[in-house]
Amino acid sequence: MGRLNGKIAIITGAAQGMGASHARKFVEEGAKVVLTDLNQEAGQALADELGENALFVQHDVTKLDSWTNVVEKAVAKFGEITVLVNNAGVLGPIAETAELTEEQYLKVCSINQHGVFYGMKSVIPSMLKAGVGSIVNISSIPGVVAIYGYPNLAYVASKFAVRGMTKATAIEYGKNNIRVNSVHPGFIKTPMMAAATDEEGGNALSMIPLNRLAEPVEVSNLVLFLASDESSYITASEHLIDAGMSAQ
Repeated sequence: MGRLNGKIAIITGAAQGMGASHARKFVEEGAKVVLTDLNQEAGQALADELGENALFVQHDVTKLDSWTNVVEKAVAKFGEITVLVNNAGVLGPIAETAELTEEQYLKVCSINQHGVFYGMKSVIPSMLKAGVGSIVNISSIPGVVAIYGYPNLAYVASKFAVRGMTKATAIEYGKNNIRVNSVHPGFIKTPMMAAATDEEGGNALSMIPLNRLAEPVEVSNLVLFLASDESSYITASEHLIDAGMSAQ
């Protein structure tokens, strides 16, 4: 019996990287999953691969009306939503604060922070109808400690914000059996991570006590746990998966 049997999930940024890994793991464990992304070709290909328990919806997480469309299609296809994984995110440029433009700052925050707000705002009413919910907000190690040069103020600000928003929302909706947690990955083998390390991964490895990058599925295993009933007494907390980076 799958660990997510009966769960109906939305996973954003699911066309590649960690999001695609989460989607595969969720379907494998019995969930019905709505995959969303701007990349329609890759997202639809993954949904086709995963079969009848997956639906792809093209989605801009920075637009509230786009979220409304996703929720409507998810409920129509599978029923009320019980899991939300706010995975979509962007690194932004590697730039010091004085060099960061207003446009760059706002773009990063729009995706990483506002997208998480819009997601929770849009999905919680469906969870209230279902009588249960688990929201997993993907933050980052720079949402716990500021890492110089990785990659900018906007990224750190947005990921710290996700951590705080997670706690505030968890407190508000605990009485409704809705849990909200944040996950803080370190350096993971994804296309986005490649932009922040050198070709051999050496820049990253020098910061990691376990001396390797993580496979996306290692993060997916944690996200799966938080989405499942196995974590039924865990809420308002941040979960580090960083191979010891933040301990230094």
